[in-house]
Amino acid sequence: RIGFAIARRLAQDGAHVVVSSRNQQNVDRAVATLQGEGLSVTGTVCHVGKAQDREQLVATAVKLHGGIDILICNAGINPFFGNIIDATEEIWDKLLDTNVKATALMTKAVVPEMEKRGGGSVVIISSITAYIPIHGLGPYAVTKTALLGLTKNLAMDLAPRNIRVNCLAPGIIKTELSRMLWADKANDESLKESLLIKRLGKPEDCAGVVSFLCSEDASYITAETVTASGGLLACLQVPGWCLPGQRLASNSLSVSSIH
Repeated sequence: RIGFAIARRLAQDGAHVVVSSRNQQNVDRAVATLQGEGLSVTGTVCHVGKAQDREQLVATAVKLHGGIDILICNAGINPFFGNIIDATEEIWDKLLDTNVKATALMTKAVVPEMEKRGGGSVVIISSITAYIPIHGLGPYAVTKTALLGLTKNLAMDLAPRNIRVNCLAPGIIKTELSRMLWADKANDESLKESLLIKRLGKPEDCAGVVSFLCSEDASYITAETVTASGGLLACLQVPGWCLPGQRLASNSLSVSSIH
């Protein structure tokens, strides 16, 4: 999983990491594995959609390590697969609450603690679906596109506080969330053929990018979105180009692309 790989890499690079999940078993499993590798990792249960849980996560990190320098907003759900027009109001509420609103509010919760440390770095995990429509994932993709805008607006507002905000948009990474795209062997091969790097991504392909964005080497980078997609073309306007088996309406976009 991407979040687990990021936690491992940040800890390997010297961070004291606090991981969270809605599920206690997931927390326990991740902490046991990473502590078994000699890494400084602890964990707590947190449902990012609940204010009390967000506050508890911040309090736990501050109690254990004296402050917060880095926030990785990786929590996301996709409870729906189908035509976007068939998504119910309940589905939209769930997706927007967890994938977008909770990301904004989680960032808000850590800002006071980062200010006490003289600044910090926030990395928001979006998706290649923010740029390229994939049939069946419409509502999810809309929330991921919203995160691109959230990144830029947070970066603008938090720059005076010395807090950088950047975004990672992973491509097709082999995780359970993307299984529907690669589980079928024929579709898996078709996906690979669409990439300049002829393989699907691994969670570790994302982890190094995130670690860089949090490091001093990226101290002059903010408001940016980095795609880790194996060369899958990604821009907000892509006339006539999309994932295998998909088509964009020919009259929906102009010839000039805005990258």
